[in-house]
Amino acid sequence: MSVENKVLTNKVLTAAAMVTMVGGLGVAGTLSASAATPECGDSCIKIYSTEFGTSEQPNLVETVYQGAARVGRPTAMYPVSNTDPAGDIVGHRKGLVTDFYKDGLVSAEVNRHYGNLTAVEVEYVPHGKRTGLCAGLADTAYQNEGLTLQKCGTSAKTVWIINTADSPSTAPQGHFPLVSGSTTNFTHPYAMTATHSGSTRSRHQTTAPMQIRVTKLTGSPYHVPAGQLWGTTK
Repeated sequence: MSVENKVLTNKVLTAAAMVTMVGGLGVAGTLSASAATPECGDSCIKIYSTEFGTSEQPNLVETVYQGAARVGRPTAMYPVSNTDPAGDIVGHRKGLVTDFYKDGLVSAEVNRHYGNLTAVEVEYVPHGKRTGLCAGLADTAYQNEGLTLQKCGTSAKTVWIINTADSPSTAPQGHFPLVSGSTTNFTHPYAMTATHSGSTRSRHQTTAPMQIRVTKLTGSPYHVPAGQLWGTTK
């Protein structure tokens, strides 16, 4: 596993490593003291899109719609808050894609394409309380499917691949596509997408304002759009 991938993985899942940027760049930002509820504190991370902000000023971050900890609840982009527990998220699991494959969570084809990359699950923990629910998909990834809470650790639908290989120019800044572990399209894999539009189709759930969705990754390797590039901060 490369040094770059190790650093990027830690940025996603380890609060202590959030201050480290690839290539010796600056700290993750000045928001760390106030970007989560006090109960979650330094354990929490904030997942932001470069469509809306930066590590220093993420503006909008992944948040559970109305804060309800139940399967099928959408995740959407909402302003950073240190009082609303709906934005409390922590790393649930990290490892190489090949490790998820060995545990039966991703397919052989996903492992063949991404085995040497790092994958993660992220769990909803309002006020620091574990729910066992991770940001994921209700179905195998399809175009415009909305992200929802699903049980952690049961399938590829809650696995997200840190796809630095498809955007190498942004990796040193800590920005990367997040590809669904359930993708079946490998030319244009289904990746987390944030847009200004709130129109997200889901076969199962009510659409939340500005719900995060998966769409086919475009512009790789050097022109991935901002809405498909993600980063983390505390």
